[in-house]
Amino acid sequence: MKIWHCGAHRLEIGRKTYVMGIVNATPDSFSGDGNIGEAALQRALQMTEDGADILDIGGESTRPGAVPVSLDEELRRVVPLIETLAARVEIPLSVDTTKGEVARRAVEAGASIVNDISGATFDPQMLQRVGETQAGLILMHLRGTPQTMKWSEAVSSGPSLTLPTSGEGTGQRDIIAEILQFWANRLDAARKIGIADERLAFDAGFGFGKSVEENLEIIRRGRELSDFGFPTLSATSRKSTIGKILGDAPVDERIFGSAAVAALAIAGGADMVRVHDVREMAQVTRICDAIVR
Repeated sequence: MKIWHCGAHRLEIGRKTYVMGIVNATPDSFSGDGNIGEAALQRALQMTEDGADILDIGGESTRPGAVPVSLDEELRRVVPLIETLAARVEIPLSVDTTKGEVARRAVEAGASIVNDISGATFDPQMLQRVGETQAGLILMHLRGTPQTMKWSEAVSSGPSLTLPTSGEGTGQRDIIAEILQFWANRLDAARKIGIADERLAFDAGFGFGKSVEENLEIIRRGRELSDFGFPTLSATSRKSTIGKILGDAPVDERIFGSAAVAALAIAGGADMVRVHDVREMAQVTRICDAIVR
């Protein structure tokens, strides 16, 4: 059985689907669940009670159009929270950041995973900083930056559903081939720094600079992504593609749509699902695992 090495933690890949709870230590999360300080701590502790296998703590929103956060502010939001959680929970803690210095400080504070939505491309020091630790590293594919990305265009519901392209996606290229090529490039870069394969995982970047159709293609062809040979994370919870298919459903009315996408991602080989609604999605993963594993 494959083992994902994350600091002191060893996660068996293939035995179960890991539920990664999203802890947004920000005031401007797209999902409306951002918390700072004590509120973020209580949310994280509740997620642990609800069945989270991993907690993913982020101090900078990556929603389209988000305003960048300074290094000092991001450190202020995440490092004390990680220190407190590391003393109170036994599950792995992940830091959601694109800054190498935040990654380094977070690992020192008790994080065992670094989750970089840029695939370690925004900060040229990221791979070096992670390489100096024993943390696991998740590398995600994206186009553009949170400041340049656009929400996916609306789609119609019903039997004649059409899926127009939007944002930076053209709909003409093979999104799976593009993701796999990007992953291979980042794998090579990580290996050159000396990061062992056993520490790496990958994310296709559902919603990051992609059209609605491309997002659905990522789920539809999940097996091609899992065949890359590394643990894969599916992060689709509450995203705009789900809302658009459901007739512009607001964020707080996307839970069943999110569950459907998570189930299909697991059937397609995803090893982890990153979610806002831990208690409900933990049930989804248990049922899916009973069927597909």
